[in-house]
Amino acid sequence: MTRIALIHATPVSIAPIATAFAAHWPAADTPNILDDSLSADQARDGDLTEAMRRRFQALADYSLIGGADGILFTCSAFGAAIEAVQQRLDVPVLKPNEAMFRKAIDRGGKIAMLVTFGPSVGPLRTEFEDLAHARQIELETILVEGAMAALADGDAATHNRLIADAAKTIERASTILLAQFSMAQAREAVEAETSIPVLTAPENAVLAMRACFNQP
Repeated sequence: MTRIALIHATPVSIAPIATAFAAHWPAADTPNILDDSLSADQARDGDLTEAMRRRFQALADYSLIGGADGILFTCSAFGAAIEAVQQRLDVPVLKPNEAMFRKAIDRGGKIAMLVTFGPSVGPLRTEFEDLAHARQIELETILVEGAMAALADGDAATHNRLIADAAKTIERASTILLAQFSMAQAREAVEAETSIPVLTAPENAVLAMRACFNQP
């Protein structure tokens, strides 16, 4: 059985990726590794410190000790730290949004990205633009205020409604991206408010990881 370690910075990412694996790769063994201080420390420091980078390396090493064949990070604000892990390890290591971004870029046109965690906005825009290179793609980023706090308080209905309300304001886009794993649960609410195709990070990340192992 293929073991894919799932490394989380917040507990709200665990259920969405579990759902995605159940739908698209149920045979995979997916242990969860959670450090829920990462997001708070990132918000406090305002940057990826060297100490934070070492913590990501340590989490990856721990997953390998546990027998991981691949590693999937579910935290969207730490792209540079994850890239450093990718460069050092030989096993597949995936960033949470890369597969979703590539799919959206292939579609082209204007892309609208909804985000609920402020510190993720800059890193996500940078990651998207790096992947797009010279492609003529317009990226609109919308920070959905209050949604993350609602979810942290256990109010998923408000979280989903706020994201759906933000999606209603989007015009002329070819694709809407729900940029964080915790936002995947809002997909149905968003699709009820717009005819624009919606992509979620967990589903596309699982499909990309499965492809790394040539799984049908």
